[in-house]
Amino acid sequence: MIDFKINKDKCTQCGICSQECPTLIIDGKKGIPEIKEGKEKNCIKCQHCLAVCPTAALSIWGKDPDDSIPVNGEIPNSKSLERLMKTRRSIRKFKKEELSKKLVLALLETAAYAPTGHNKNQVLLSVTEDREGLAKVRSLVYDAIKKAKDANTLPPAMAMFGNFQNLWNEKGIDVLFRDAPHFIIASAPKAIASSMADCVISLSYFELLANTHGIGTLWNGFLKTVFDHIAPELKEAMGIPEDHAIGYMVIFGKPAVKFARSVQSEGLHVNKITL
Repeated sequence: MIDFKINKDKCTQCGICSQECPTLIIDGKKGIPEIKEGKEKNCIKCQHCLAVCPTAALSIWGKDPDDSIPVNGEIPNSKSLERLMKTRRSIRKFKKEELSKKLVLALLETAAYAPTGHNKNQVLLSVTEDREGLAKVRSLVYDAIKKAKDANTLPPAMAMFGNFQNLWNEKGIDVLFRDAPHFIIASAPKAIASSMADCVISLSYFELLANTHGIGTLWNGFLKTVFDHIAPELKEAMGIPEDHAIGYMVIFGKPAVKFARSVQSEGLHVNKITL
């Protein structure tokens, strides 16, 4: 049951909820909105009806509209958001200090608001909360690379990972984790058609908010290669379900370097569609 309820004292019978419903299961033509007979199963839990109701008269899935964040509060203006996006840089040198668990949780909770295909909301965010947890992951990763190298199972194109392992083992130089204090993996069920996109969008939400807190991030393709191709058994060790695919992963923490200005992008490629 989707637990669709209308507060009749608040409802103005404007019909906006039925017009906005993406699966058209709300009937607003009879006055007080109601779910069309036999259509409950078509609800995708998007909560659009709850979010669009101007008088907070509608509840669904047990959600109280008064617990939602109002839209009429302060939001970043276009210039400040543009500046954030243009000046954001990949960070490869981090301070040793950890972020508070409260802050990390707040970042994760915001990432959970990211849009997902068919509103599946099944992205799993696996995170290390402290340097000790990251150190354990690091050991597992470098040990797995050494195992593959010793067994001569490293593909020729990935031979450099053996060099990374040597640098860590012999000199303590951490090419993969950059001595960051935290690490996050976004994964989602393989059966979802948009699983990869869902993960990347969630991490993009995470990263943008992290940057407003002065937190540096690095999208880590090296680590994804290790998990996907060199040591896929690491996924189970991280507690990631077997039916999940890893979308991407990010290391993050307080940056040890401060950039003074943006780069000057030469990466714009536009195709103006003229049919």
